[in-house]
Amino acid sequence: MKAILTGGGRATRLRPITYTWNKHLIPLANKPMIFHAIEKVVEAGITDIAINTNPGETELQKYIGDGSKWGANIHFFEQRGGPLGIANVPKQAEEWLNGSPFLFYLSDNIVLGSLKSFADHFINGNFDALMALARVSDPHRFGVPEIVDGKIVYLEEKPAVPKSSYAVTGLYLFSPEFFDAYSTIAPSARGEYEITDIYNWFLANKRNVGYQEITGWWKDTGKPDDLLEANALLLNDRAAGAVRNEGSVDETAIIQGRVSIGKGSVIGAGCLVRGPVSIGSDCVIERSCIGPFTSIGNNARITDAEIDHSIIFCDATISCKRRLVDALIGKNAIVTSAEDTKPNGHKLIIGDNAVVEL
Repeated sequence: MKAILTGGGRATRLRPITYTWNKHLIPLANKPMIFHAIEKVVEAGITDIAINTNPGETELQKYIGDGSKWGANIHFFEQRGGPLGIANVPKQAEEWLNGSPFLFYLSDNIVLGSLKSFADHFINGNFDALMALARVSDPHRFGVPEIVDGKIVYLEEKPAVPKSSYAVTGLYLFSPEFFDAYSTIAPSARGEYEITDIYNWFLANKRNVGYQEITGWWKDTGKPDDLLEANALLLNDRAAGAVRNEGSVDETAIIQGRVSIGKGSVIGAGCLVRGPVSIGSDCVIERSCIGPFTSIGNNARITDAEIDHSIIFCDATISCKRRLVDALIGKNAIVTSAEDTKPNGHKLIIGDNAVVEL
């Protein structure tokens, strides 16, 4: 079995962060989002992986490399012809797949637990198509299955009146017949090849279609609030053995709970850090309170601040004498106190799609 992971798209709902960052490289628990997906795939025993990219993409390849750090072989392929929908991604890797069944993983989905049982269920059940489902409170935002007597009978994309409380997550397993299905479907009204149409072809042609409900949690990181929740979930699930202190902590600083501190980082006098928290390497934190569910990237400088439930990217500088909550602070961003400059007031340099609360 092989795997295809998504690494393209424009992630317009996450702007302005995604003006300069590939969404799949946004750090969650101080690790690029797509790294979590790669780890899940390799853990399931799949080591031949292809990742699609936007045309001209180079950063993703630099961060990921050839896959050897995970014991995998990773191949990259560019998305050709523009955004043609989720189902078009495997089509563009058809030659690389070479007749293999495959796991299709939308890499902006974060899940708890192993994918091995999902892959094993596909093989042992001799399925032609298998999808992962999750119960959600707002299924109209997703592809939704209609289930009768424990079997899926139809799928509908973003229905006005959902037929169940399940959402189709970004985890799919397919036999090579995927491409027979693809050859029969046409773009939807929004101009995209829909994965729901692929499944409906399998159903209409009496193929063996199954599902497995995700246990624990699943998060689609489509919006800023979703990123923060996924970051919190990952930090909370980090095993005690994964917590490392490779930095320097002043004897008057207080560290509570699961707190990881990277190499070369300095936690100064009077600081309070309450986990779960992940602090990258070469950070300096002084006279600050870092609250639960916060990740801080490498080379960040934080002074006289209080931060809770936030993601601070690398090289950010924060010295604001204010409490930041549910914040996304991008790379090289600077947050300072209006009291430190004259005249009094709030100096703002705000780009497109920014969100500011004063």
